[in-house]
Amino acid sequence: MVPVLSSLGRRRALRGGTAALAVLGLLLWWLLPLDDGPPNDEITVSTGVRSGVYERYGMLLRTALKEDMPDLEVRLKSSEGSQQNVERVAAGTADFTIAAADAVEAYRLDRRPGADRLRGLARLYDDYVQLVVPRTSPVHEVEQLRGKRVAVGQLGSGVRLIAERVLSAGGLDPEHDIQPVSIGIDTMTSALKADRIDAFFWSGGLPTASVHRLSEEHDIRFVEIGGLVDALHDQGGASRYYRSSVIPADAYPSAQQGAEVTTLAVANLLVTTDRAGTELTERLTRTVIDSRDHIGRNVHAVQLVDLRTAIYTAPLELHRGARRYYRSVKP
Repeated sequence: MVPVLSSLGRRRALRGGTAALAVLGLLLWWLLPLDDGPPNDEITVSTGVRSGVYERYGMLLRTALKEDMPDLEVRLKSSEGSQQNVERVAAGTADFTIAAADAVEAYRLDRRPGADRLRGLARLYDDYVQLVVPRTSPVHEVEQLRGKRVAVGQLGSGVRLIAERVLSAGGLDPEHDIQPVSIGIDTMTSALKADRIDAFFWSGGLPTASVHRLSEEHDIRFVEIGGLVDALHDQGGASRYYRSSVIPADAYPSAQQGAEVTTLAVANLLVTTDRAGTELTERLTRTVIDSRDHIGRNVHAVQLVDLRTAIYTAPLELHRGARRYYRSVKP
Protein backbone atom coordinates (compact mmCIF):
# COMPACT_ATOMS: atom_id res chain seq x y z
CA MET A 1 0.00 0.00 0.00
CA VAL A 2 1.33 3.48 -0.91
CA PRO A 3 1.48 5.71 2.17
CA VAL A 4 -0.63 8.81 2.01
CA LEU A 5 0.41 12.12 3.65
CA SER A 6 -1.94 13.34 6.33
CA SER A 7 -3.55 16.75 5.86
CA LEU A 8 -1.29 18.03 8.63
CA GLY A 9 1.77 16.75 6.81
CA ARG A 10 0.67 18.35 3.57
CA ARG A 11 0.18 21.72 5.29
CA ARG A 12 3.64 21.47 6.83
CA ALA A 13 5.16 20.66 3.44
CA LEU A 14 3.40 23.63 1.83
CA ARG A 15 4.55 25.99 4.57
CA GLY A 16 8.09 24.72 4.20
CA GLY A 17 7.98 25.24 0.43
CA THR A 18 6.59 28.74 0.83
CA ALA A 19 9.32 29.64 3.32
CA ALA A 20 11.99 28.30 0.98
CA LEU A 21 10.62 30.38 -1.90
CA ALA A 22 10.59 33.46 0.31
CA VAL A 23 14.24 32.92 1.28
CA LEU A 24 15.16 32.37 -2.37
CA GLY A 25 13.34 35.57 -3.32
CA LEU A 26 15.27 37.57 -0.73
CA LEU A 27 18.56 36.13 -1.95
CA LEU A 28 17.73 37.07 -5.52
CA TRP A 29 16.72 40.56 -4.39
CA TRP A 30 20.11 41.06 -2.75
CA LEU A 31 22.27 39.34 -5.35
CA LEU A 32 20.71 40.31 -8.67
CA PRO A 33 20.80 43.89 -10.06
CA LEU A 34 17.04 44.39 -10.11
CA ASP A 35 17.36 47.45 -12.33
CA ASP A 36 14.86 48.56 -14.90
CA GLY A 37 17.03 47.58 -17.83
CA PRO A 38 19.96 49.16 -19.66
CA PRO A 39 20.15 52.87 -20.40
CA ASN A 40 17.62 54.21 -22.87
CA ASP A 41 18.52 54.50 -26.54
CA GLU A 42 17.14 58.05 -26.51
CA ILE A 43 16.31 60.69 -23.93
CA THR A 44 14.73 64.13 -24.15
CA VAL A 45 16.10 67.04 -22.14
CA SER A 46 13.92 70.12 -21.73
CA THR A 47 16.17 73.19 -21.66
CA GLY A 48 15.05 76.83 -21.89
CA VAL A 49 14.74 79.91 -24.07
CA ARG A 50 17.19 80.58 -26.84
CA SER A 51 20.32 82.41 -25.66
CA GLY A 52 19.56 81.44 -22.05
CA VAL A 53 21.95 79.53 -19.77
CA TYR A 54 19.70 76.44 -19.64
CA GLU A 55 19.86 76.02 -23.41
CA ARG A 56 23.61 76.52 -23.56
CA TYR A 57 24.16 74.07 -20.70
CA GLY A 58 21.92 71.50 -22.40
CA MET A 59 23.91 71.70 -25.63
CA LEU A 60 27.23 71.22 -23.85
CA LEU A 61 25.88 68.41 -21.67
CA ARG A 62 24.65 66.62 -24.80
CA THR A 63 28.20 66.74 -26.19
CA ALA A 64 29.62 65.34 -22.94
CA LEU A 65 27.03 62.56 -22.86
CA LYS A 66 27.87 61.64 -26.45
CA GLU A 67 31.45 61.00 -25.36
CA ASP A 68 30.49 58.99 -22.26
CA MET A 69 27.49 57.15 -23.71
CA PRO A 70 27.93 57.11 -27.50
CA ASP A 71 24.88 54.87 -28.03
CA LEU A 72 22.58 57.34 -26.27
CA GLU A 73 20.68 59.81 -28.45
CA VAL A 74 20.03 63.08 -26.59
CA ARG A 75 17.24 65.30 -27.91
CA LEU A 76 17.05 68.89 -26.66
CA LYS A 77 13.68 70.59 -26.40
CA SER A 78 13.59 74.36 -25.88
CA SER A 79 11.09 75.72 -23.36
CA GLU A 80 9.84 78.87 -21.68
CA GLY A 81 11.79 77.97 -18.53
CA SER A 82 11.61 76.26 -15.16
CA GLN A 83 7.85 76.01 -14.73
CA GLN A 84 7.31 74.43 -18.13
CA ASN A 85 10.36 72.20 -17.60
CA VAL A 86 8.98 70.75 -14.38
CA GLU A 87 5.59 70.17 -15.97
CA ARG A 88 7.13 68.35 -18.94
CA VAL A 89 9.20 65.98 -16.83
CA ALA A 90 6.33 65.24 -14.46
CA ALA A 91 4.07 64.50 -17.45
CA GLY A 92 6.66 62.29 -19.13
CA THR A 93 7.10 64.41 -22.25
CA ALA A 94 10.75 65.02 -21.25
CA ASP A 95 13.08 62.73 -19.31
CA PHE A 96 15.43 65.24 -17.70
CA THR A 97 15.52 68.97 -17.20
CA ILE A 98 16.98 71.89 -15.26
CA ALA A 99 14.65 73.84 -13.01
CA ALA A 100 14.94 76.32 -10.17
CA ALA A 101 14.11 74.97 -6.71
CA ASP A 102 11.23 77.44 -6.21
CA ALA A 103 9.51 76.27 -9.40
CA VAL A 104 9.87 72.64 -8.33
CA GLU A 105 8.44 73.39 -4.91
CA ALA A 106 5.56 75.41 -6.34
CA TYR A 107 4.64 72.45 -8.55
CA ARG A 108 4.73 70.12 -5.55
CA LEU A 109 2.75 72.44 -3.28
CA ASP A 110 0.06 72.77 -5.93
CA ARG A 111 -0.15 68.94 -6.01
CA ARG A 112 -0.01 68.94 -9.77
CA PRO A 113 0.02 65.69 -11.78
CA GLY A 114 3.15 63.60 -11.26
CA ALA A 115 4.57 65.83 -8.54
CA ASP A 116 5.19 62.88 -6.23
CA ARG A 117 7.32 61.18 -8.90
CA LEU A 118 9.85 64.02 -9.28
CA ARG A 119 13.42 63.24 -8.24
CA GLY A 120 16.69 65.18 -8.13
CA LEU A 121 20.02 64.21 -9.65
CA ALA A 122 22.18 67.17 -8.66
CA ARG A 123 22.17 70.69 -7.37
CA LEU A 124 23.92 72.53 -10.18
CA TYR A 125 24.46 76.27 -9.74
CA ASP A 126 22.55 79.30 -8.54
CA ASP A 127 20.39 81.65 -10.57
CA TYR A 128 20.66 85.35 -9.72
CA VAL A 129 17.66 87.63 -10.09
CA GLN A 130 18.57 90.59 -12.29
CA LEU A 131 16.28 93.62 -12.51
CA VAL A 132 17.65 95.67 -15.41
CA VAL A 133 16.83 99.29 -16.29
CA PRO A 134 18.47 101.99 -18.44
CA ARG A 135 21.07 103.90 -16.46
CA THR A 136 19.00 107.10 -16.71
CA SER A 137 15.86 105.39 -15.37
CA PRO A 138 14.21 106.92 -12.28
CA VAL A 139 13.67 103.40 -10.91
CA HIS A 140 15.93 102.60 -7.96
CA GLU A 141 13.67 100.23 -6.05
CA VAL A 142 10.90 97.81 -6.96
CA GLU A 143 8.07 100.07 -5.80
CA GLN A 144 9.11 102.65 -8.40
CA LEU A 145 8.15 100.25 -11.20
CA ARG A 146 4.54 101.29 -10.66
CA GLY A 147 2.96 102.06 -14.03
CA LYS A 148 6.06 100.99 -15.95
CA ARG A 149 6.28 98.52 -18.85
CA VAL A 150 8.07 95.58 -17.25
CA ALA A 151 9.11 92.36 -18.97
CA VAL A 152 8.38 89.58 -16.49
CA GLY A 153 9.10 86.47 -18.54
CA GLN A 154 6.87 84.03 -20.35
CA LEU A 155 4.06 82.22 -18.54
CA GLY A 156 5.98 78.96 -18.21
CA SER A 157 9.26 80.53 -17.13
CA GLY A 158 10.95 80.51 -13.76
CA VAL A 159 11.59 84.24 -14.00
CA ARG A 160 7.82 84.84 -14.25
CA LEU A 161 7.34 83.07 -10.91
CA ILE A 162 10.13 85.07 -9.29
CA ALA A 163 9.14 88.42 -10.83
CA GLU A 164 5.57 88.18 -9.56
CA ARG A 165 6.75 87.35 -6.05
CA VAL A 166 9.38 90.10 -6.00
CA LEU A 167 6.82 92.64 -7.19
CA SER A 168 4.42 91.54 -4.44
CA ALA A 169 7.20 91.75 -1.86
CA GLY A 170 7.86 95.30 -3.07
CA GLY A 171 4.23 96.28 -2.51
CA LEU A 172 3.00 96.03 -6.11
CA ASP A 173 0.22 94.00 -7.69
CA PRO A 174 1.93 92.17 -10.60
CA GLU A 175 -1.20 92.35 -12.75
CA HIS A 176 -2.49 95.86 -12.08
CA ASP A 177 0.31 98.09 -10.75
CA ILE A 178 2.65 97.56 -13.71
CA GLN A 179 2.22 96.92 -17.42
CA PRO A 180 3.47 93.30 -17.58
CA VAL A 181 5.13 92.23 -20.82
CA SER A 182 5.34 88.45 -21.39
CA ILE A 183 8.62 87.98 -23.25
CA GLY A 184 11.77 85.97 -22.59
CA ILE A 185 15.43 86.89 -22.35
CA ASP A 186 15.79 86.24 -26.09
CA THR A 187 13.83 89.45 -26.78
CA MET A 188 14.05 91.39 -23.49
CA THR A 189 17.38 93.01 -24.28
CA SER A 190 16.37 94.24 -27.74
CA ALA A 191 13.06 95.51 -26.35
CA LEU A 192 14.89 97.56 -23.72
CA LYS A 193 17.27 99.01 -26.31
CA ALA A 194 14.33 99.95 -28.53
CA ASP A 195 12.48 101.60 -25.61
CA ARG A 196 9.56 99.15 -25.88
CA ILE A 197 9.92 98.31 -22.19
CA ASP A 198 11.17 100.27 -19.17
CA ALA A 199 12.69 97.36 -17.25
CA PHE A 200 13.03 93.60 -17.28
CA PHE A 201 13.43 90.80 -14.78
CA TRP A 202 15.81 87.97 -15.51
CA SER A 203 16.93 85.04 -13.39
CA GLY A 204 19.97 83.18 -14.63
CA GLY A 205 23.57 82.21 -14.06
CA LEU A 206 26.32 84.81 -14.03
CA PRO A 207 27.05 86.26 -16.39
CA THR A 208 24.15 85.66 -18.75
CA ALA A 209 25.57 86.17 -22.26
CA SER A 210 22.70 88.25 -23.63
CA VAL A 211 22.69 90.56 -20.59
CA HIS A 212 26.45 90.91 -20.85
CA ARG A 213 26.17 91.90 -24.52
CA LEU A 214 23.47 94.40 -23.63
CA SER A 215 25.70 95.95 -20.97
CA GLU A 216 28.46 96.43 -23.56
CA GLU A 217 26.13 97.96 -26.14
CA HIS A 218 23.72 99.97 -24.00
CA ASP A 219 24.02 102.01 -20.81
CA ILE A 220 22.20 99.94 -18.17
CA ARG A 221 22.28 99.29 -14.45
CA PHE A 222 20.79 96.83 -11.97
CA VAL A 223 18.17 97.64 -9.33
CA GLU A 224 19.09 96.24 -5.92
CA ILE A 225 16.47 93.82 -4.56
CA GLY A 226 18.34 91.80 -1.92
CA GLY A 227 16.60 93.73 0.85
CA LEU A 228 13.28 92.07 -0.06
CA VAL A 229 14.33 88.61 1.13
CA ASP A 230 12.47 88.85 4.46
CA ALA A 231 9.28 89.98 2.77
CA LEU A 232 9.62 87.07 0.35
CA HIS A 233 10.09 84.57 3.16
CA ASP A 234 6.98 85.98 4.83
CA GLN A 235 5.05 84.85 1.73
CA GLY A 236 5.79 81.26 2.71
CA GLY A 237 5.67 78.31 0.33
CA ALA A 238 8.22 78.20 -2.46
CA SER A 239 9.50 81.71 -1.59
CA ARG A 240 11.56 80.17 1.20
CA TYR A 241 14.03 78.99 -1.45
CA TYR A 242 15.18 82.56 -2.20
CA ARG A 243 18.15 83.91 -0.34
CA SER A 244 19.95 87.22 -0.30
CA SER A 245 23.12 87.32 -2.38
CA VAL A 246 25.22 89.68 -4.51
CA ILE A 247 26.11 90.01 -8.15
CA PRO A 248 29.92 90.27 -8.01
CA ALA A 249 31.38 93.50 -9.32
CA ASP A 250 33.10 91.74 -12.22
CA ALA A 251 30.00 89.95 -13.55
CA TYR A 252 28.98 92.84 -15.80
CA PRO A 253 31.83 95.38 -15.52
CA SER A 254 30.37 97.99 -17.89
CA ALA A 255 27.05 98.09 -16.06
CA GLN A 256 28.28 97.74 -12.49
CA GLN A 257 31.31 100.03 -12.72
CA GLY A 258 33.12 98.26 -9.90
CA ALA A 259 30.16 97.91 -7.52
CA GLU A 260 28.47 94.77 -6.22
CA VAL A 261 24.68 94.57 -6.50
CA THR A 262 22.55 93.03 -3.75
CA THR A 263 20.03 90.62 -5.17
CA LEU A 264 18.34 87.24 -4.68
CA ALA A 265 19.58 83.79 -5.58
CA VAL A 266 17.89 80.41 -6.00
CA ALA A 267 19.42 76.98 -6.66
CA ASN A 268 19.04 75.14 -9.95
CA LEU A 269 18.43 71.40 -9.89
CA LEU A 270 18.85 68.64 -12.44
CA VAL A 271 15.47 66.91 -12.34
CA THR A 272 13.96 63.63 -13.50
CA THR A 273 11.33 61.22 -12.18
CA ASP A 274 11.32 57.78 -10.60
CA ARG A 275 10.56 56.42 -14.08
CA ALA A 276 14.18 56.97 -15.16
CA GLY A 277 16.40 53.89 -14.98
CA THR A 278 18.97 53.50 -12.21
CA GLU A 279 21.93 52.77 -14.50
CA LEU A 280 21.08 55.66 -16.81
CA THR A 281 20.75 58.20 -14.00
CA GLU A 282 23.91 56.99 -12.30
CA ARG A 283 25.93 57.40 -15.49
CA LEU A 284 24.29 60.71 -16.37
CA THR A 285 25.03 62.09 -12.89
CA ARG A 286 28.63 61.00 -13.26
CA THR A 287 28.90 62.87 -16.56
CA VAL A 288 27.39 66.02 -15.04
CA ILE A 289 30.01 66.07 -12.29
CA ASP A 290 32.97 64.98 -14.44
CA SER A 291 32.21 67.52 -17.19
CA ARG A 292 32.03 70.52 -14.85
CA ASP A 293 35.35 72.04 -15.85
CA HIS A 294 34.84 71.49 -19.58
CA ILE A 295 31.32 72.94 -19.61
CA GLY A 296 32.31 75.65 -17.14
CA ARG A 297 34.77 77.11 -19.65
CA ASN A 298 31.77 78.01 -21.81
CA VAL A 299 29.04 78.46 -19.18
CA HIS A 300 30.75 80.17 -16.26
CA ALA A 301 28.00 79.42 -13.77
CA VAL A 302 28.67 75.68 -14.12
CA GLN A 303 32.11 76.14 -12.56
CA LEU A 304 30.25 76.25 -9.25
CA VAL A 305 28.96 72.67 -9.56
CA ASP A 306 30.48 70.93 -6.55
CA LEU A 307 30.40 67.26 -5.58
CA ARG A 308 30.05 68.24 -1.91
CA THR A 309 26.87 70.25 -2.48
CA ALA A 310 25.41 68.44 -5.50
CA ILE A 311 23.56 65.96 -3.27
CA TYR A 312 21.42 68.72 -1.71
CA THR A 313 18.49 68.64 -4.12
CA ALA A 314 15.76 69.89 -1.77
CA PRO A 315 12.81 69.90 -2.15
CA LEU A 316 13.36 66.66 -4.08
CA GLU A 317 14.79 63.40 -2.82
CA LEU A 318 17.71 62.02 -4.78
CA HIS A 319 16.96 59.54 -7.54
CA ARG A 320 18.24 56.07 -6.62
CA GLY A 321 20.74 56.15 -9.50
CA ALA A 322 22.18 59.49 -8.44
CA ARG A 323 22.39 58.22 -4.86
CA ARG A 324 24.33 55.19 -6.07
CA TYR A 325 26.78 57.44 -7.90
CA TYR A 326 27.42 59.70 -4.91
CA ARG A 327 27.98 56.68 -2.67
CA SER A 328 30.50 55.30 -5.17
CA VAL A 329 32.63 58.45 -5.03
CA LYS A 330 32.24 59.16 -1.33
CA PRO A 331 35.75 59.56 0.17
